Amino acid sequence: MRIDIITVLPEMLDGFVNTSILARAQKKGLVEIHLHNLRDYTTNKHRRVDDYPFGGFAGMVMQCQPIDACISALKAERDYDEIIFTSPDGEQLDQPMANELSLKKNIIILCGHYKGIDYRIREHLITKEISVGDYVLTGGELPAAVICDALVRLVPGVLSDEQSALSDSFQDNLLAAPVYTRPADYKGWKVPDILLSGHDAKIKEWELAQSLERTKRLRPDLLK
Repeated sequence: MRIDIITVLPEMLDGFVNTSILARAQKKGLVEIHLHNLRDYTTNKHRRVDDYPFGGFAGMVMQCQPIDACISALKAERDYDEIIFTSPDGEQLDQPMANELSLKKNIIILCGHYKGIDYRIREHLITKEISVGDYVLTGGELPAAVICDALVRLVPGVLSDEQSALSDSFQDNLLAAPVYTRPADYKGWKVPDILLSGHDAKIKEWELAQSLERTKRLRPDLLK
């Protein structure tokens, strides 16, 4: 998988994509993540990528030219399965979407900034718009990081235990069951006896019952 991220703040993402799971995935050759500074593609001598919006609205808007130039340069080198724009009015990211996107080969993520991007880019170049929640952030860099993390951990071989990702919350529309580790008794706080029994079938039954109970209590909307 290859992910190209277009941003005006590459330094904000550099540490994130080169740390922990994302770094190991790249070292294994399973994933490539490339950051592109949008300012490198503007024709403005001052490296500006924004301007005032028509109509007298407040804020600044990212211009068509540098975004189009960057995306065109990338598309000239390879085909892309998706060109994603991070936007609060996009489709909300969830586990099924992450599962689907993790199967793609090449993805571009465009990070919005300022008041947003010229809408013509969304009309003509963007293939998918993704939101990470019903709130507004200063820029699209944090959503891009979230999307990367959600996708990359699902790529086969990235996690040392691939079953770990398959048992995450939301994979089966249920919240995960509680998990415990050693010691079995800490300050009188005890691990459920069933988990110490070694009886795999009964442990699976307990796990499902706990997932259902927690989902019903904490996220009943998922059961619909």
